[in-house]
Amino acid sequence: MSAPLPSSAATRNGHRPPDRPSPAALLKLKRWNSCTIANALEQLTPADPRSLVNLEETRDFMPEMGPMVGIAMTVVITGGDPAARHTNPENFARYREYLASQPGPKIVVVQDLDRPACYGSIWGEVGANIARTLDCVGTITDGAIRDLDEMKNAGFKALARRLAVSHAHTWPVRWGCEVAVFGTRIRPGQLIHADKHGFIVIPDEAQSQLLDATRAFDDLECETVIAAAREQQGRSTTEILRGMDAAAARFAAEAGNGHGRMR
Repeated sequence: MSAPLPSSAATRNGHRPPDRPSPAALLKLKRWNSCTIANALEQLTPADPRSLVNLEETRDFMPEMGPMVGIAMTVVITGGDPAARHTNPENFARYREYLASQPGPKIVVVQDLDRPACYGSIWGEVGANIARTLDCVGTITDGAIRDLDEMKNAGFKALARRLAVSHAHTWPVRWGCEVAVFGTRIRPGQLIHADKHGFIVIPDEAQSQLLDATRAFDDLECETVIAAAREQQGRSTTEILRGMDAAAARFAAEAGNGHGRMR
């Protein structure tokens, strides 16, 4: 069994993490869905969009809670290995210390070694309330969750693979390390935006400009391509296509002037 990594692993091998957006900025980012955030990121960062989003389908079991934004706190678990608890009986306590080691808001990203079997869930009423008290706003787990209503009541959002009845032999194996969930690799300390569409990792170089870019692109869409589409009723097909082409050209020109790709 791998030994747990120290919480200092969240500093990414000794490198200081980037300055995070302010709590007010993070709250404002929650006002947009992850699709709008992705639109802005495509203009802000040279990163391949395929490396930033979930490649496998996620399920948001609490869409009514809206988006969540937070810093990744990572953990690898097993629910099918009874020996894990006996080999490292102190792991759960150390894992909770790790969750408490960084300021929030935080999203706990869980890699389940047993997937797709998902013998049990690390999340339920107790775990959700403890994590919420430690300023964790939710979880992304490629395993299972349970006590769905109780987790909602705790204000703890979850994107997961499925629901489960039992916690089985669920035990944290290591934490503060890179994990792979839903086909995407996530490092501790990365900023994540997630909702019913899935999740997206915010590259470090885009964080300082993300809020302004999101606002600008949302406004620009409303003022150009969306407005043009709504205004075309009653016109001929030729006029509709001409109007949409003009709106798209304006959108592309203004988008490039405001927040062009950093390439």
